[in-house]
Amino acid sequence: MSKPAARARLSDAAFALFDERGYEQTTVDDIAERAGVGRTTFFRHYRSKEAVIFPDHDRLLGLIKDRLATSNHSTALAAVSDAVRLVLLHYVDEGDLARQRYALTSKVAALRDREIASVARYQRLFREFISNWMGDPTESASLRAELMAAAVVSAHNHVLRRWLRGESADPVAEVDEAMREVLVLFPSRIPSETDTRGATVVAFRTGRDLDSLLPDLRRLIEGGAER
Repeated sequence: MSKPAARARLSDAAFALFDERGYEQTTVDDIAERAGVGRTTFFRHYRSKEAVIFPDHDRLLGLIKDRLATSNHSTALAAVSDAVRLVLLHYVDEGDLARQRYALTSKVAALRDREIASVARYQRLFREFISNWMGDPTESASLRAELMAAAVVSAHNHVLRRWLRGESADPVAEVDEAMREVLVLFPSRIPSETDTRGATVVAFRTGRDLDSLLPDLRRLIEGGAER
């Protein structure tokens, strides 16, 4: 069996030491020694011991931007939901590593503060996208975009934390349902400069049957037509 890559060994060593000694008591040299590499190798892969803990948020934000950029005015809401699912799947794919991170950040205030700052970056990205989609420069529209972005991020975090605590057997289905609930709060239709007629329908997986959904869909479509 081949030896695990240095980056993976460093990550495994770091979390093992954090669990054994505590985060504050573990040094970069301790991690490098446990992983069987030198200090230089550690810094080739991570900027600090803190960086070992968190996912590559810059890469994730880039993936979200790319997904949102592929949308047009009529598919913007579907793109938001896809972007949320993309982030959730990243954590699900990490498996136990994501759960270890959650346990650690729950106990260490400095790490919790960094996590909060990272969440704010995601919310800002969604806010800017939603604001552009709305195409309304007024202060009231800016507030609505902020509230919508906060709802999007809160829905994702609610489902993610349920999965991290072992309370969700199917987080993807849950996040789809959560986003369906969130997007109902959005304006049912924002006309673009080139589209002044028609309606946009965004589909989500749900446990409700079609007959029970039809009245809600009709109400939303009719409500948009009256605006």
